[in-house]
Amino acid sequence: MKSSNYSQWFLGMMGLLLAGLVTGCGSGGDGGGAASAQPGTLGVSMTDAPACGYDEVNVTVSKVRVHQSSSADENSAGWTDITLNPPRKINLLNLNDPTQTNGALENLGETSLAAGHYTQLRLVLVSNGNNPIPPFANSVVLSGVPGEIVLVTPSAIQSGIKLINQFDVASGQRVDLLLDFDACKSIVITGSGKYILKPVIKVIPFVLNGIEGFVDTLLLGNNVVVSAQVNGEIVRATVPNPATGKFFLVRLNAPGNYDVVITADSRATAVISGVPVPTSTSITDVSTSVSPIPVVTPPTLEASATHSIRGTVTLNPLSTTNETVFVAAKQMLNSGPTVTVKSQVAVAEVDSQNNLTGNYSYALTLPIGAPSLGPYATPLPIVFTRQPASVDGIYTVQASATGYATKSSLSPVNIFGGDAINQDFTLTP
Repeated sequence: MKSSNYSQWFLGMMGLLLAGLVTGCGSGGDGGGAASAQPGTLGVSMTDAPACGYDEVNVTVSKVRVHQSSSADENSAGWTDITLNPPRKINLLNLNDPTQTNGALENLGETSLAAGHYTQLRLVLVSNGNNPIPPFANSVVLSGVPGEIVLVTPSAIQSGIKLINQFDVASGQRVDLLLDFDACKSIVITGSGKYILKPVIKVIPFVLNGIEGFVDTLLLGNNVVVSAQVNGEIVRATVPNPATGKFFLVRLNAPGNYDVVITADSRATAVISGVPVPTSTSITDVSTSVSPIPVVTPPTLEASATHSIRGTVTLNPLSTTNETVFVAAKQMLNSGPTVTVKSQVAVAEVDSQNNLTGNYSYALTLPIGAPSLGPYATPLPIVFTRQPASVDGIYTVQASATGYATKSSLSPVNIFGGDAINQDFTLTP
């Protein structure tokens, strides 16, 4: 079960795997619209229904392909491709797991797509080839049984899992497709004990709203996380594209205003406050590829020393079922919002005697440097200002779990001069 604070964030995002086919200046396929029409945007997301009897269901994706003709084969002209280089191995069950530490959208790549009517989508997997030993490109791991078992992908699948679903990409509009991959129903066990992939995938079209932008590519590789928050609670989180720095915070409640929080290892936090998302189809830009959120020009995301806040969360009384404990370090900005800078979530599990220890240790590594604040305004770029020194290294820690009252540290925790240890909480109903 999830904590009350965590559940709102997680239920909204469900570990989606995002592959954006993003607006470009030229045609990305057969066209299909008038010559004067601007390209639209198509996004492809993947999620997973709960699987039975597996700890892992792994597939290795090499391409996502889209075409206007449902009868086009893999060699036909007119395909628009997202190519993953290198191909990416994905455990489908991680897409539906609230205990994963990342909890962020994973971008698979981008390409331009012309406005028009589309009828076919293909998900292309890498074959296992003749590799006789793990790791395999496609595999399963049985619950409680260590080691990968090869997942056979028939040759028809290797040319692309063919998905027929008609959708229109209007000029200048974004449309997204959710691929609901049912891992349990997609695996067939033969009499000889082979595991064969026969994909069962629902295609669900929907229109997204959200907030998008770019961070400076010099920041990439530093575990950058971008989140949309309301009153210090994370509503959505993502990581930027590892090549371009683009991020997209999707499926936000509208109308509403959000605080966009950017964090990175050994960097001070940056916050864009009051970003509006006026409708269920609005996409608000906070930066561009030409003018990304900078790291070279102070004061944004400046290099910072870090210290940690550590402690233990105790559940009292104990629970007889697994409980998810959520700990967050929040920072109150001067003349600005309170935001979550770092959080940690894990499941406190029952032991083999069905006893729960009731103790969960946490450690949050946080910057001590001054955060920067940039109120949302147009035209872009956002202008950031360094916060006063009184904010440096000052945090409030909050702990919660399902069925237990949320508690916060009685006084602000100051880590400017070093680590803060023994920041303990006892949660009661």
